[in-house]
Amino acid sequence: MRLNPFTGIYLTDPARMWRRILDDPDGVHYAEDLGLWLISGHAHVRYALADATTFANALTLVPVYEVCPAAMNVIMQIDAPPTTAAADPPAHPRTRRALRATFANTPDRVEAEYGAIVRRRVDQLVSRLAARRGDQVDLIKEFATELPLLVVLDILGVPDADIGRIRSWADGQIALIWGQPDPAEQVRLAQDLLEFWHYCEELVRQRVRGGHEGDDFISRALTYRDDDDTVLTVPEVASLAFNLLVAGHETTAGLLAHALDQALSTPRWWSAIVADPGVVPAFVGETLRFAPAIDGWLRVTSRDVTLGRVTIPAGARCLLLIGAANRDSSAFAHPDRFDPHRADVGNHLSFGHGPHFCIGAGLARLEAGTALARLAESIPDLRLATEQHRSYKPNIAFRAHHTLLATIGDTVAADVAATRGTTPADVRAA
Repeated sequence: MRLNPFTGIYLTDPARMWRRILDDPDGVHYAEDLGLWLISGHAHVRYALADATTFANALTLVPVYEVCPAAMNVIMQIDAPPTTAAADPPAHPRTRRALRATFANTPDRVEAEYGAIVRRRVDQLVSRLAARRGDQVDLIKEFATELPLLVVLDILGVPDADIGRIRSWADGQIALIWGQPDPAEQVRLAQDLLEFWHYCEELVRQRVRGGHEGDDFISRALTYRDDDDTVLTVPEVASLAFNLLVAGHETTAGLLAHALDQALSTPRWWSAIVADPGVVPAFVGETLRFAPAIDGWLRVTSRDVTLGRVTIPAGARCLLLIGAANRDSSAFAHPDRFDPHRADVGNHLSFGHGPHFCIGAGLARLEAGTALARLAESIPDLRLATEQHRSYKPNIAFRAHHTLLATIGDTVAADVAATRGTTPADVRAA
């Protein structure tokens, strides 16, 4: 089988390819063009995510293409220790404990520790958009990518002035690892990634010099380690910050972009949110299933493993097709239908499963839910621009919009009050 995620059908409409793969009785295929085994069925993807011993993480952050020597020379200078996505035991359980202790990861903790930050940043950005009535805006650049990055900067105690270069570095890391850049671009992106790592090291050094008395994540992590390298090393603190500055905003930006796309592409859904913000949590949940921000993830087998009728050899790189698993009819009724009222939405794998389940899931839900509700309240007549055409950045893991052009209407927020509780009948019955 051939699967080119960087162009053609998979880039523009991956669900068509997912359906073809899911309908094949084998369920596991080798993609010759990528050199990857494709795992697509819900049960198989869930198993692979749960069994981190068999499906190891050591190569998760290694590009799927052959990196040119000049770029590899730069990459080899990045001595960030594995702590999260690329970590396996014994490092991963230890660093995961540190994350759970220092980063809010349950709904109650997320609300208590980060709720005020999220609402302040949402209000800031929504107010800025609302002031541009009649204008066309790019909801990706001016909202979806900016909100989660500002939130994670607040959590880590990083100044707003650094937002531009951190966004560029984070986008570059995703393009370098899961994209398909040409050799010259590989070198540029690798140099940027090295600069990004040095930046994170300096953030930690500043906290060490200052006695890490603050309440930001880096200070908490340094306090947690209590000068004990068996608990957490200083480079591991920098590595955690390095990872959070990417994972802490890129995935949430994708979730918010997909949610806005789904809501605005079908006006009855946006009308439903405007009329009743109580539908937002279910809408966000179904967006996670139907259009995950990460629709593929990499693992490497540590032993021969048989899934169904296919045996994958030891040392094989695998692409877990999370997007396909979320459309598996064995796990979801009418899987290709977007339905916020479905009872089986909790089966989705968009935050992973098992020991690497996304530590930021609660924060992502809070950000996306707060953002959608506040936008609907303040800009009820927000609508996609007529010239909007969907296109996505070529990437094997992250499904990210290039743009999402929308028009800010002229209806004032006060006009919405009369519509509360009047959700259209076709939406209630959907």
